[in-house]
Amino acid sequence: MLVAKELLAHAMAPVYRVINGLLVVTVFMVVGLWLSGNGTNAGAFDLARILVPDEARHMVWSNGFEMLNQNKDSSEIAAAPASDTEIAAVIYSKSKLSATTGLASAKQQTVALLMPSVAQMQVKSISHLSDRIPTSKIDPQALDSNLMGSLQNQRAVADFFEKKYSLDRSKIEEYVSNTILIAKEVNIDPVLLLAVISVESNFNPNTKSHAGAEGLMQVMTSVHKDKYAIFGGTSEAVKPEVNIRVGAYILKYLIATAGSLRNGLKYYVGAANAEDDGGYADKVMAERNRLISLCQNRSTNRLTLNGKDIRS
Repeated sequence: MLVAKELLAHAMAPVYRVINGLLVVTVFMVVGLWLSGNGTNAGAFDLARILVPDEARHMVWSNGFEMLNQNKDSSEIAAAPASDTEIAAVIYSKSKLSATTGLASAKQQTVALLMPSVAQMQVKSISHLSDRIPTSKIDPQALDSNLMGSLQNQRAVADFFEKKYSLDRSKIEEYVSNTILIAKEVNIDPVLLLAVISVESNFNPNTKSHAGAEGLMQVMTSVHKDKYAIFGGTSEAVKPEVNIRVGAYILKYLIATAGSLRNGLKYYVGAANAEDDGGYADKVMAERNRLISLCQNRSTNRLTLNGKDIRS
């Protein structure tokens, strides 16, 4: 009997060594993913994307959004006064998807931007998808409060990120302007988008995570490749003007689907069925609140003369 036990133990020894080896490798991979993220805050969130792949991929997008109405609440947002050289007239197509007519209408908005030239980029709109999500489905916190309608606030935000990440001034102005422009197109809060970009990629468009998330908004390219089709395919995924559009649309859809801003952020990071999101929503909300405070403080501290602003 003793001999049989020894023979069994001897036979199982290689199996135990393999199992132990796999456990060690798994631990190193998990720790590596947790601490990684190419210098960004996304490492821990990549882990969520891998541990719950079904949730990260459960949104296999199609052209039909049965669960959402195709009616969009119309609202006009007044732009802040600015000089002609600082104003971009934004025109984008909005398919009405009418059963009787195939005509598309065009909506024009006037948006003040730090870098108006971004509005001249030849890039298609994603509003034909985002307009299917009615405003009534969106958490009010995710809607535009028009804080970024002020060029003064835009400069303050650009200053903040330029110093925080040691960014090239022209690049951060481009990213901020693109975000504000796209937020108008998608009808979502630009401050929220800027906070997501900050947490996801530190405003580095070349960031690519181990889970396959790319660009400023760290969109899972392989999961959402159908969204990139209208922009020329996944080869365009890291372009800021494309990546922000796709990411903004996905975020808006997930907020509507999840029922709140925080749950939408949890879905966005791929942790819909996990107990928590590794602190992701808290990080985004904290960054968003910092930007809001920055803008509100500047508005409060403006000097006035006879009821008119004195701008420095």
